Amino acid sequence: MNAALPNDSLWLRCIERLEAELSDREIGAWIRPLRAIVSADQLTLLAPNRVVLERVRSDFLPKIQRAVSSLAAYDLHVSLAVGGVEARSPASTAAAPDAEEFSPFVKGRLDPRYTLDSFIEGKSNSQARAAGLHVASSPGNVYNPLLIYGDSGLGKTHLMHGIGNAIHGGRENARVVYVGAEQWFNQMVSAIRFGRQAEFKTYYRSVDALLIDDIHFLAGKEHSQEEFFHTFNALIDGRKQIVLTCDRYPRELDALDERLKSRFTWGLSVPIEPPEFETRVAILLSKADRLGIRLQEEVAVMVAQRIRSNVRELEGALHRLNASARLTGAPISPDFARVCLKDMFASYDRAVTLDNIKRTVANYYNIRLADLSSVRRTRTLARPRQIAMSLAKELTQHSYPEIGSSFGKDHTTVLHACRKVTELRRDDERLREDYENLLRMLTN
Repeated sequence: MNAALPNDSLWLRCIERLEAELSDREIGAWIRPLRAIVSADQLTLLAPNRVVLERVRSDFLPKIQRAVSSLAAYDLHVSLAVGGVEARSPASTAAAPDAEEFSPFVKGRLDPRYTLDSFIEGKSNSQARAAGLHVASSPGNVYNPLLIYGDSGLGKTHLMHGIGNAIHGGRENARVVYVGAEQWFNQMVSAIRFGRQAEFKTYYRSVDALLIDDIHFLAGKEHSQEEFFHTFNALIDGRKQIVLTCDRYPRELDALDERLKSRFTWGLSVPIEPPEFETRVAILLSKADRLGIRLQEEVAVMVAQRIRSNVRELEGALHRLNASARLTGAPISPDFARVCLKDMFASYDRAVTLDNIKRTVANYYNIRLADLSSVRRTRTLARPRQIAMSLAKELTQHSYPEIGSSFGKDHTTVLHACRKVTELRRDDERLREDYENLLRMLTN
């Protein structure tokens, strides 16, 4: 049998493939903590503790095996064990969590692929990226804590890793730790179980930068919130950087301790919105370049027009195109993409219809559905009508005349509405917020 060798390249590619199937929280809490070694025909994934091992075995092992089989040059059987980076037998690590897990000398589990330079900036995320650059250049001194919030799949985790990698790059011996809130919770439970609370506290309170993903997972968990409250205070008092992500503005989390809500406002909270069309195209082209996929701009434009909800869906479409092209040997042309992604496109087309848009806008502005098609031109009705028309053009494949007919107007009225809303979104903050809220409601 060959000696066990690290195989980071294969495992990183597997993680990339799994990101198209799993949520950010699942990837951060259960997949990234695994370390891979390969020997002969076996890929062994080492989990930091038995909690992680059992969860991966029960929920994710078949998906991991499929990803490995599709990427490896030869057959590799995936097995699981508890251990550090050196190979161990399950018997030698059966009960206690790995000593490495809470060691203050271990670099945080940052993904080197995710950098601030590779984070595609657009209007939807420019404020968050700018804040990340400031934090990375002067950790602990500005925007502490930095909290990034938004729906799943919009790039929060990428940005967080980018900040961590930049901090570590600026100071090689900096202790930067990234952890998902669910993983942090499981580590705390494990520390209590094995009498290692002191090590747990020392580890997390002695870092230079603590990056915790999906902090909303702690809502309703009183003991975890209490522990994090004291860790938060210790790091802030020591001028150490804290970066958090959340799926919504923290004040909206009913089961989150008021003391934590208050402390989260000490620094800066910035949103990440669903990417606009231009950013979606740029993301697809950038990821295709990084993966070595030959993607025509025409194809990227078509996919970005049809898939609008989040970055993960775009990545999933790109991976599907690449896999199908490799299997068939066909180039990724517009016609090839239409056939390959027809079920994804169809699901989006069913989800967003003209009637659905009109109903959502009418409910949002508390007006009657019939008002959107009336001849009345009062501002309280004209503006929602224009927004509904603009949304219809952005979110559906209908032509200007078809949209106009649905609203009882001609195509020139729709064209004027789209131009007017584009102008107002640039200059009117309130209208821009309304439009983005409606976009989220219709595409999530």
